[in-house]
Amino acid sequence: MTSTAAKPKRVSIAALWQATPRRDARRPALEGHLPFNPELLATVPAVGRRYLERAVTPGRPLASAVRLWMQGRIKLGEKWHSFQGEEVICWDRGLIWRATTWMQGLPIWGSDRIVDGVGEMQWKLLGLFPVMMGTGEDITRSAVGRMQGEVVWLPSALCHPEVTWTALDEARVQANFTTLARPASLILTVGDDGRLEQVKLSRWGNPAGGAYHNVDFGVLVEESGTFEGYTIPTRIRAGWFFGSDRFASEGEFFRCTINKAVYR
Repeated sequence: MTSTAAKPKRVSIAALWQATPRRDARRPALEGHLPFNPELLATVPAVGRRYLERAVTPGRPLASAVRLWMQGRIKLGEKWHSFQGEEVICWDRGLIWRATTWMQGLPIWGSDRIVDGVGEMQWKLLGLFPVMMGTGEDITRSAVGRMQGEVVWLPSALCHPEVTWTALDEARVQANFTTLARPASLILTVGDDGRLEQVKLSRWGNPAGGAYHNVDFGVLVEESGTFEGYTIPTRIRAGWFFGSDRFASEGEFFRCTINKAVYR
């Protein structure tokens, strides 16, 4: 008799969230994080401090995960489609984005994910018939890039001393860090009031088809809001070829509004 190794159980969005320890303002040391203190940012350039001091309320225990509920429009091919979605970002393990969209009146359910080092996208018409599927190293590497860019929905992760900062000018700062064993460099554009205006990074992808390669990816922040002591982008536009004319004509593919966010 032969045996085969059991396939690892696919982690659900609820399981990823439940596996994250709760933060307790009365017992922050038990979770390994002290409450946020702006004095900890002494070595961060002024533009970076301006952003973080607005993004994280002093005294707030630094969260390691966020759960988001959103709605918006996503571009599939040449057409925009409405969607309703939910996402969990767990900084130590990855993210899962689950959404429902519609094509010709029929629902498409699916998710994009990077969990424990494995990336995957899986979208099915009526939950049964595959529409878009993907796995492998390229999908994983691109998914890590997505998580790196979405750290602005979990700004506590940028408060840790492992993050290094470089001021580029009076409005832009570069944050360098490692997540899921891969290095990242984000360029944040910050207003005079500390409001985040843009995020830019080099992300692995193939938006024009062909072989995967590094492509400029970015986010335009149109509105911000505060949830549980964190001020985050709540209305965004995102896509490839960021910073060029191609962003508007062919790169932008995602627009969303955050309706709710909770932290752990």
